[in-house]
Amino acid sequence: MSTLFQPTALVGAITITMGFSTNVSANETPEKAAVNSSLETLVITATRSEEKIENVPARISIIESDILEQSPIASFPDLLKHDAAINMVQSGGMGQLADIYLRGTESDHTLILRDGVRLNNASSGTASLAFIDTTDIKQIEILKGPASVLYGTDAIGGVVQLVSKTPEKTSAFITGEIGEHQTYKSVLGADLAEDGFYAQIRGQRLESNATQVTNQKTDRSETAAFDQKGYSAKLGVEKQKIAASLDYSRNEGKNLYDAYAFDGSLLKQDFENEIVNLRGRAKVTENIELNGRLSQFKDQVEQKDSTDFVHSKTQEAELYGKWNFLPQHSILAGVTQRNLDADILSYGAPYQEDIDSTGYYVQHQFKGEKLNTQAGIRVEDNEKYGTHTVGQVAARYQILPATSIYTNIGTAFKSPTLNELYNAWNGNPELAPEESISYEAGIDQILPLGFKTGLSAYYTEVEDLIGSQNFSQLSNIDKATYKGGELYLAWQQNDLFAKTAYSYVKSENNETHQDLSRRPRQGFTLTTGLQNEIYGISASLIAKSKSKEWDANYKTPGYATVDVNAFWNVNPNVKLFTNIQNIGDVEYETAYQDRSYYYVNGGRLASAGVTFKY
Repeated sequence: MSTLFQPTALVGAITITMGFSTNVSANETPEKAAVNSSLETLVITATRSEEKIENVPARISIIESDILEQSPIASFPDLLKHDAAINMVQSGGMGQLADIYLRGTESDHTLILRDGVRLNNASSGTASLAFIDTTDIKQIEILKGPASVLYGTDAIGGVVQLVSKTPEKTSAFITGEIGEHQTYKSVLGADLAEDGFYAQIRGQRLESNATQVTNQKTDRSETAAFDQKGYSAKLGVEKQKIAASLDYSRNEGKNLYDAYAFDGSLLKQDFENEIVNLRGRAKVTENIELNGRLSQFKDQVEQKDSTDFVHSKTQEAELYGKWNFLPQHSILAGVTQRNLDADILSYGAPYQEDIDSTGYYVQHQFKGEKLNTQAGIRVEDNEKYGTHTVGQVAARYQILPATSIYTNIGTAFKSPTLNELYNAWNGNPELAPEESISYEAGIDQILPLGFKTGLSAYYTEVEDLIGSQNFSQLSNIDKATYKGGELYLAWQQNDLFAKTAYSYVKSENNETHQDLSRRPRQGFTLTTGLQNEIYGISASLIAKSKSKEWDANYKTPGYATVDVNAFWNVNPNVKLFTNIQNIGDVEYETAYQDRSYYYVNGGRLASAGVTFKY
């Protein structure tokens, strides 16, 4: 049963969260709290090098390792739902098609990376989010706002980067988790680290029985609606003046997905994705550092009930250097060469094409005692539409020891995808890139008693959006405006913690002045619990308001769900854990298709597991 978004209930939840009793000095000032808040969270996505999150002149959030480790079964789309500014639209439960809408922008306006490797496929421009495994991930960084200066196309709404683990000590582990819907996952791994050299290997298997995909009857004759397995290996060296690594990962499997048939039948497809990533770093002098990367990402889908297939491949070569020419000033300059290749056979869209593009970028960074700034420009040279230039200026200023403000102005773009250029149904080889300009300002405040809070407001205009009228040929005809803000509040005292976030965005078509489809205006998350080195327990609330659908006569109702997680480190070698996603077994509609035909979520998933470490 769907639950509507109730602001009064959410205010009550915040009040409860703030009501936890604490044993701290009543005389603690914000200045002391700022000094005591010494936990340094480092991010790399905002500047392409390690940076303290509090110095970044943009809004960036982190899904940390303890959240990733608490449930191996949790999918990438499920993890992203914990950010209030993200709306995940999944066509059913585990393993089904998933789209990401960051700050209300289009699903192909968010760039997905893994250690710098682009996971947005060459054909559609979106990433196969449901097929991305998070077994070897240290943290997920969500950079919000334009990021095309450093990353090129697809970064209008922001960048989501999966940062993998680097072995720090020799160890081995095995994890098993089993849950409802005949769901299980097993993970096996070993690390070797000695004198700066390291090696790593991982293997994983996930299987889940059929869960309901739509509000129509589904065919549950298959024992595995989602079945995947994969492995990865990493070899490298990390020294003060030189570093190099070679990463390889492969993930494959099958899933049953909705065929949009009123008899409720499902179709089967095989999927496979593969990443090869070779990276190097050299400190040429005390003030100059060079970085290089060669990578390839393959994303393939084969239909089992027809001859249709999609084969996508992205190859990149990148070289960039950083020069600290003064104690507080640095220049980052680089070049990225990219080849996108797609081979597709499907109804109305058979083609085999590729596109080359080269991006040149430079960014200045200033790091002062109170002021941090970034200013950059990128020129993209694409063989289809020629050159395109974007720029960005951002600054953060520490106005008080416990108070900082930031502002950010930038342009971004999205190149036409190979599907939009070449599909036989409505492709148009003359398409131009979509363009955006964004303005953002925010404030962060450290408060007494272990509290932190922050507020952001932003305005984004996107023009030359690619669309069609009455199923005609695609063209750059649409414009849209995104106006919104984010508010967060976090608290921690000893083992107790709580954090909550609220997001509002109005995504509007400039011509019709109507909300864009599948963009709820409000999002809310709340997580609270207790955690230490021995045990932990937490509960998370995720809520979204109603959203408009492509058919103006229908709306997708809002919903609220609660997850519960707990773990116990029995000893240094054994960890027990349990997780319940959607503990209330709330069934809600995720997206509208046609004639009262809705996709629904997968329902409750309770699970328990154990990890043995060596």
